[in-house]
Amino acid sequence: MEQKQTRLLSAVRAGETVKIVSVQAGRGLNSRLASMGLMSKVQITVVNNSHPGPFVISVKGSKMMLGRGMAHKIMVV
Repeated sequence: MEQKQTRLLSAVRAGETVKIVSVQAGRGLNSRLASMGLMSKVQITVVNNSHPGPFVISVKGSKMMLGRGMAHKIMVV
């Protein structure tokens, strides 16, 4: 069985589907992301990760934009 490497969400290419492992942020951002449905074990698909341009993800059928700073704090496999 292959061990998947944990990486930053900001490093995931468009079209890839990943699972959130952890959010390394303060309490405020953690609760904000949780209210958007972004918490451990949630599957997300990166829709757009082009530089420059918005970082767009799809969570449970809803598309949302994240700041790159936020994407740097989310660890995925």
